[in-house]
Amino acid sequence: MVVGILKVSLYMEGARSLKDKRRVVRSVKDRVKSKFNVSIAEVGSLDNHQTAQLGICVVSTECAHADSQLNKTLDLISSQAVVSDFSMEFINL
Repeated sequence: MVVGILKVSLYMEGARSLKDKRRVVRSVKDRVKSKFNVSIAEVGSLDNHQTAQLGICVVSTECAHADSQLNKTLDLISSQAVVSDFSMEFINL
């Protein structure tokens, strides 16, 4: 079993309040959940209205499949918001 973890940092230049930020983050999370079988949550920068950190996790039997799912997820997120940084990790159990 392979657990793939993707941590994505978003930058929202136009967000002027936490409400603006929440709208963008919710939109990204909803689209990712509807398209891919992954878990996603906001995990950092909760009080900063221009940045957000998302944690995405996928469980698979093969590392190649987990890598493919996370890369497709990253592509979708970067088409919706400005990705300032990301990291990917795979854990074999």
